[in-house]
This record gives sequence, C-alpha cells and structure tokens, in this order.
Amino acid sequence: MNAVKNILFDLGAVLINIDFEKTADAFRQLGIDRFEEQFSQLSASTLFEDLETGKISNEAFYEAMRRQVPEMNLSDASIQLAWNAILQDFRKESMQLLKQLKQRYRLFLLSNTNAIHLVEVNNILNQQLNVENLDHYFERAYYSHLIGLRKPTSAAFNFVLEDAGIKAHETLFIDDSHPNITAASQMGFQTRLLLKGERVEDFLG
Repeated sequence: MNAVKNILFDLGAVLINIDFEKTADAFRQLGIDRFEEQFSQLSASTLFEDLETGKISNEAFYEAMRRQVPEMNLSDASIQLAWNAILQDFRKESMQLLKQLKQRYRLFLLSNTNAIHLVEVNNILNQQLNVENLDHYFERAYYSHLIGLRKPTSAAFNFVLEDAGIKAHETLFIDDSHPNITAASQMGFQTRLLLKGERVEDFLG
C-alpha cells in the first residue's frame, strides 16, 4: 500500500451528525408525505440532484417544493427550516483531530451539498466551535453545488485530483456511503468506509 500523503473527507455523517428522519418528519408536518421517496442518502431525485450541482437556484427549489402542496402556500422559511432539520451538530473530537492531522497530511473535503445547507453548516460551525467556515480545517473544501459535480461520479473525484494537484493512490478517502467508496476505490484511492457509530478518531487518532 502506498504511503498516505493526503486525506479527503466527506462531511455529512463523517464530521457533522445528520438525521434524514428529522427532515422527513419536518416535511411531513408541512404536508409533504413522500419526501423519503424523492430523497435518500443513496439516491436523489432530479430536483435534489439539480440543487446539489448548482443547476437550480434556492428559489427554484423552494417553488418546486411549494408546488407539491399548493393548498398549503408554504413559505420559503418553512421549507428552509424543514430542509435544514437534517443537519445536527459537529463531532467535536473529530474536528479537533483535523487540527492535528493537518500537521502531517494535506487535508481536503468533498461534500455533496447545496447552498441552503452550506449556510446552515457554517452557522452551526460558528455557534458550536466559533469557526467561520470549514476552510479553517482544510487546504481546500469542495462542495458539489459549487463545482457542479456530485459523488460518486468520476468527474467529481477527478476535479479534486486536478485542482488540488494530488494523486489518488496517495490519498485516503473517507465516506459513509458505499457507492462513493466503491467509485473512489475503482479510481485508485485508498478508502475507508465509515460505519454507523464509528468516528474518524477511532482509526486516525
């Protein structure tokens, strides 16, 4: 096995706790009953995929969600609140470990996310850890809606490799999604699937 020079992290369920059921419940309370069918951890409908690749605006997303229950006349704020309910708290020990790892490795982040969630992620980060954004921990953070590419596409991984100037076989990729890990492994990354209940400090500390 090649020596690891770089570590590429996922965000959700790796560094920040997430709860899909909280968002599903929140949307159910707004009258949107089939949220789980449209969006899940392993797949996303065109609407959510377009949001996560920056193809549609926040306003277009809100309008699309509002059209599902026109009789409710949902506000942008209520949809935003339900959508952000998935985001919980940062794993403090994991974030602390990043500061130590930064002394030995080049650290990067690759997250399937969207503009709405990123604002809330930064809000939580600021409130919990008094840090403005994740650039504090990483040499570069790559977000799907900003680069226009999502995992597990090879294009997303290639974008990171080329932009960061790193090699796959010298990079450890950590993610909680089987499809993402499989895709990265096929491209030559060293990989680690983070299992439920596991923390990065369990094996990187």
